Amino acid sequence: MSASLLKSSVPGVSVIGKVTPEQGEILSPSALQFVATLHRIFNPTRKSLMQKRVLRQQEMDGGALPDFLPETAFIRNDPHWRAAVPAPGLQDRRVEITGPVDRKMVINALNAGTSTFMADFEDSSAPTWDNMIWGQYNLRDAVRETISFSNPNGKKYELRKDGKLATLIVRPRGWHMVEKHVLIDGEPCSASIIDFALYFFHNAKELIKRGKGPYFYLPKLESHLEARLWNDIFNVSQDMINIPRGTIRGTVLIETILAAFEMDEIIYELRDHSSGLNCGRWDYIFSFIKKLQNHPQYVLPDRAEVTMTVPFMDAYVRLLVQTCHKRGVHAMGGMSAFIPVKNDKQANDAVTKKVYDDKLREVQAGHDGTWVAHPGLVQIALDVFNEHMPQPNQIHVRRDDVVVKNTDLLDINFKGSVTEKGIRGNIQVGLEYMEAWLRGVGCVPIHGLMEDAATAEISRTQVGQQRKQLFQWAKHNTITAEGTRVTGQWLLQILDEETDKIRQKFGDKYSSTKFDAAKAAFATNVTGEKLDDFLTTLLYDDIVTTTQQARL
Repeated sequence: MSASLLKSSVPGVSVIGKVTPEQGEILSPSALQFVATLHRIFNPTRKSLMQKRVLRQQEMDGGALPDFLPETAFIRNDPHWRAAVPAPGLQDRRVEITGPVDRKMVINALNAGTSTFMADFEDSSAPTWDNMIWGQYNLRDAVRETISFSNPNGKKYELRKDGKLATLIVRPRGWHMVEKHVLIDGEPCSASIIDFALYFFHNAKELIKRGKGPYFYLPKLESHLEARLWNDIFNVSQDMINIPRGTIRGTVLIETILAAFEMDEIIYELRDHSSGLNCGRWDYIFSFIKKLQNHPQYVLPDRAEVTMTVPFMDAYVRLLVQTCHKRGVHAMGGMSAFIPVKNDKQANDAVTKKVYDDKLREVQAGHDGTWVAHPGLVQIALDVFNEHMPQPNQIHVRRDDVVVKNTDLLDINFKGSVTEKGIRGNIQVGLEYMEAWLRGVGCVPIHGLMEDAATAEISRTQVGQQRKQLFQWAKHNTITAEGTRVTGQWLLQILDEETDKIRQKFGDKYSSTKFDAAKAAFATNVTGEKLDDFLTTLLYDDIVTTTQQARL
């Protein structure tokens, strides 16, 4: 499959990156015209909303705290409105598996015995040009149930024939990302728009023919206005290909602290297209750290101590379940990052119990389903939900007893500490994940957990926040549990030490890794003087540069 530069016949559209004949089927002139039309209509609004994010961050850096919006109180207080009824294939979502869009993963996930599969262009996929376009090609084949794969050893992977395939849901990249390999009128295309548009254009009518529809997970939203933008895109897209409005469904990940204060409003904006909300727990913790980075009273302890039962996380879950069920849509639980442990029964039993306990907490809290990242955990999650939720969902459990105030969503009144072990662990995870990401791998097992961009973000921002805020707290003699004051110099020393450990581990093979580049990028954030908004934007230009060098 030789690749060449694609000469686009669509006026104003340039593709920067080599394209195989198969990829060219995805980047057809009609598909690129569809992408360009949506981009030209909606990218100005997207850029305006990204500027609003900057202004809101400046307000919080200046002392403001998140709160429920007074101007939208009428939406929250109106008990009568409801969102759309569940779409075909989305009534029962008790276990959802997630993962990147590489061909083998797509087959294994669709076969995993779960209700749905979230095919991820976002946090678990590094956005190399090949990953993104081959991902679209793979999903096109998956929708038509023609997808297969043979590994170098000749092992063949095919879809199961018993009809028990998971319903496909696609997660495009967030509003903050652009796709620099596709230029429209000289500017990079919105990554959200191109991911959505290519999948929708090639598959919407085929999905309808098969009794389902184009379903999406919408990541990283920070306001109901960003949900409104998605809803507008959905309406225009459905009109352009002449399918009924409301065919598309979108589940919004509540994974930012600001979105937690606008759950009702987000469902309201998407109500004809809404399929509920999801507790994106890892990104939610990351957002809490990032948005409140200038507030010394909101420094969080080590990542392992920020469980779903601490006050601010428990309030977030209770409010999400109540809000979704009040509006008639699914309240989805979060990801278990654990993965099975091979050849160690005792360790694997401990993982099994942790996953079981986590899923039991979710179903008892009122969630209608949950996430796993590994096929080996599917049965555990299914057993819990089948026992405690024998019906397809529990939307009828209204949770009218729940009262969550603004202060509850910001309540970090729990015991915890900042430790050297925790800081070193954050740096280790950050280094290993960033190195893999630079190699084009977006989902990596590290220390018994499946790490993606969300969990790596916590590692990066906690280190930066600990340095920045503890430096401000120096007059109060804030130190680690071991008695060490956190300074930028000390953190850079640990970064050097952890990199040296990796260098010794890899030996002569170290020179072929991306750890030096990962360390250089990480170093800009660990001192607390700078905190990039997202790891993905921090490293994205490195991936683009690699693609452009491959063209030469």
